[in-house]
Amino acid sequence: QVQLVESGGGSVQAGGSLRLSCVASDDTYIYNKHIGWFRQAPGKEREGVAVISTRDGNADYGNSMSGRITISRDNGKRTVYLQMNNLKPEDTAMYYCALRNGLSLSLDSTLYYTWGQGTQVTVSS
Repeated sequence: QVQLVESGGGSVQAGGSLRLSCVASDDTYIYNKHIGWFRQAPGKEREGVAVISTRDGNADYGNSMSGRITISRDNGKRTVYLQMNNLKPEDTAMYYCALRNGLSLSLDSTLYYTWGQGTQVTVSS
């Protein structure tokens, strides 16, 4: 079964940027899958941030970070990226990538069946 590994998290000041990476362990990733980024802060529910189709690059974004993030993929590297700009303290959370089959893009985390271990993002004011 394919595994996902996130990286790129860290500690930044408000207004800073980070680029998260999600690498899939094998090429099954590239065949019409959706890769989503989700985040979860302590005491809060997991929320969808962005999702991309590995087949055609179509993407969708959640409301919480819209306008400050860009999701992209490099199928040759089996990698999906999440570029985050103008970060705010409320963006502090564990960020996860996840994979699902699907025809329509969705940020419903219950639809995803493979998850990475997460990468921590901390934004200070």
